[in-house]
Amino acid sequence: MTGDKKRKAPRPSWPRYPTLYEINTWVWLFELSQKYGETLTLSGIPAVEWDAIAAYRFDAVWLMGVWERSPAGIAIANQDQSLMEDFRRALPDFGPDDNVGSAYCIRNYQVDPHLGGPEGLAVARRELSSRGMKLILDYVPNHVAIDHPWLSEHPEYFILGTYGDLHRDPAAYIEVAGNVYARGRDPFFPPWPDVVQLNAFAPGLRLAARETVASIARQCDGIRCDMAMLVLNEIFQRTWGSRAGPAPATEYWTEIISAVESSAFLFIAEAYWDKEWQLQQLGFDFCYDKKLYDLLVHGNAADLRLHLTANQNYQDRLNRFIENHDEPRAAVIFSTEKQQSAAVMVATLPGMKLFHEGQFEGRKVRLPVFLRRRREEVVDQDLQYFYKQLLNATDKACFRDGHWTLCERSGWPDNFTFQNLLAWSWLKDSQSYLIVVNFGDSPSQGQLRVTWPNAAEGNWILQDAISGTIYERSADQMQGLFVDLGPWKYHFFECRRA
Repeated sequence: MTGDKKRKAPRPSWPRYPTLYEINTWVWLFELSQKYGETLTLSGIPAVEWDAIAAYRFDAVWLMGVWERSPAGIAIANQDQSLMEDFRRALPDFGPDDNVGSAYCIRNYQVDPHLGGPEGLAVARRELSSRGMKLILDYVPNHVAIDHPWLSEHPEYFILGTYGDLHRDPAAYIEVAGNVYARGRDPFFPPWPDVVQLNAFAPGLRLAARETVASIARQCDGIRCDMAMLVLNEIFQRTWGSRAGPAPATEYWTEIISAVESSAFLFIAEAYWDKEWQLQQLGFDFCYDKKLYDLLVHGNAADLRLHLTANQNYQDRLNRFIENHDEPRAAVIFSTEKQQSAAVMVATLPGMKLFHEGQFEGRKVRLPVFLRRRREEVVDQDLQYFYKQLLNATDKACFRDGHWTLCERSGWPDNFTFQNLLAWSWLKDSQSYLIVVNFGDSPSQGQLRVTWPNAAEGNWILQDAISGTIYERSADQMQGLFVDLGPWKYHFFECRRA
């Protein structure tokens, strides 16, 4: 594409395959304030709370929702009956004060004073850094709140409408300060009522967005870009047509990403519609792997395996997850056994691994991003113990910077259950791991082909890093390793020469 420029890789100071932990900042601070009996902001988090996060050995923390939220957006949400029903579903004792506005209806890219302002964020970043973790924040390219200063100062930054548009479709347009603006939207869904649509083709907007992103970059180590594919030239033009004006010669993200000169700074794209590869070529370090998520929820092992045969460079720059603030809770979508097998897969695939606060405890209620607090839920102690074991097992250089290989598997003429088996290996220096998952609801047997350079030499000890079970296998057996796993079961083998 004309004018496109790829960012340099690899990223200094980051592992090749980092782990990321998402926290709903407002809810987290509310609960800590309740726990300690005083109002806490990001500048006053007790050290023990940072230590608890660091104990999982994450490479970075995503503090979701730190920017100043919109009072106008709160007022609109309070008049939306469907939102009110959603709030009460998540929080039966919901009260007016619980709606603090959508985390993605941003009035200003300043840290909300309720959370401690810029000074509080700077303290939080230092606390994370002192424990070996980096900080990720949000950026929303598609829209801003209806009371954002740009509406009065720079109406040319937006998709504008007419009073005729407002009369014909008041759900899609809004009048603010004498101008009619298009409400922000995803072309496959109704417009969002509390935000207005930025014009990604406007030169002035692109310059202002560069300055915004540069400002955010000075406060963190990476940005998660909301709905990043919406501002691709092709999609934006198809969505807005002549209202957007002529498409620029360069892509939006080419200009925005170049605003941050540090190659150590991460750009993460929330991406759908098979636009991940294109966004990677425009400079994104990682893109959401929604396809993997959908296959884990609805697919089978054969389709998953096909997805994992994609180009290695593409695989390396995907963001894997089974839960985030936009998706239902994993404890609702998956049975306990299936969730564990899916989590083992996500945690041991190449790319970034995203975990969501509450996932480890088995929370079941997905919280709207408007709310400051959530209901109490019983902690699933067994699931929490499993995740501690899993993250301890993957806290190895092998999984952060090693070499990943998808393994071949085979079966017998009268037994095709091997097709439910998914397996891959990791190698780095003297570390060797073999992951095997039965992604099916019935027992499965098969043989795996282990292709390590020295797999055919001597005897091997295979110790399961989760269960502790130990197996001894000869070099011959390693060439056609027999596996027999129950429904949704897995092996997490640390392999070493006997």
